[in-house]
Amino acid sequence: MDNKMIRVAITHGDTNGVGYELIFRTFEAQEMLELCTPIIYGSPKAAAFHRNALQMQVSYTNIGNVTEAKDGRLNMLAAFPEEVKVELGTPTEQSDAAALKALIKARDDYQQKAFDVLVTAPTAEKTTTAPLPMLINEQLRIALATTGLPLKDVPKAITQELIEEKALLLHQTLRRDFRISKPRIAILALNPQPGDEEKQLILPAIEKLQEKKVNIFGPYAADSFFGEGKFDAFDAVLALYDDQATAPFKTLDLGEGVSYAGGQELVQTSPLTGVGFSIAGKGMADENSMRHAIYLAIDIFRNRANYDEPLKNPLKKLYHEKRDDSEKVRFSIPKAKEPNEKKGEKSAE
Repeated sequence: MDNKMIRVAITHGDTNGVGYELIFRTFEAQEMLELCTPIIYGSPKAAAFHRNALQMQVSYTNIGNVTEAKDGRLNMLAAFPEEVKVELGTPTEQSDAAALKALIKARDDYQQKAFDVLVTAPTAEKTTTAPLPMLINEQLRIALATTGLPLKDVPKAITQELIEEKALLLHQTLRRDFRISKPRIAILALNPQPGDEEKQLILPAIEKLQEKKVNIFGPYAADSFFGEGKFDAFDAVLALYDDQATAPFKTLDLGEGVSYAGGQELVQTSPLTGVGFSIAGKGMADENSMRHAIYLAIDIFRNRANYDEPLKNPLKKLYHEKRDDSEKVRFSIPKAKEPNEKKGEKSAE
């Protein structure tokens, strides 16, 4: 991999929220410009409005085309021709549409390889879907098998095939995007106590995955798994629905949480700070999550490049790997005894 500056496209998010403040505060630190070449996909007039409201001295350069972006400066690209009326702290259709237009323009430019990674500032509405949504901070990596479903619909959506698909994708993501050679994955249970889904769907999926040399263990009840700190023993967790992931993640998050749209070609991250309508324009936004979203996107881009390089000209393997089953024993869940099983006797199966 060469040493060229990584081009980071940053969409401005909802123009009535804290997106511009997060971006400006992040790049007030000049060392960020030594790390990457930022290209803001937004509105120069909306950006000027925010800068004036915040009384910030940060400078940026307006460019007409992404190819004009230069290293060592904050580049501002007009993502759409029309003007945007900024009403700080008030969600409007126009401000939400401005966020979507910037994202569409960035995605179009990515098809032309105009930049390397994408970071999206917060929006009120969900603007993207990914095969493997993930929540990431210093302590946790949590992937979601399903998103956006009412709780009553989750059991119908959970199938053995879905579990195998998401777990295998998570395994591959950990290896390529995070450079973990033998990742350990924990899967959460659907029910507080083992039920039909655990016996008929999750356990068979775990067996199939382990046959494919995926180190996955569980299912674990979410309350004890997080409450007792069991997550420390794993490289990632596969949650089955939103609340299983977001509740413990937010409890353990220190303001550095990042959302990662895993499982796709485009490296795309976003801060978990929220749109922040209540503090927009007041100089109160914490840019820490935005900074970490940029760090993560750059790290993943580099990890992929390093992972893919040896695969371009692979050498023929001259040996057979020995399969190590020791971790299966370490992370296995003891099987509950049947009511009629006496001490010293094996249950009939």
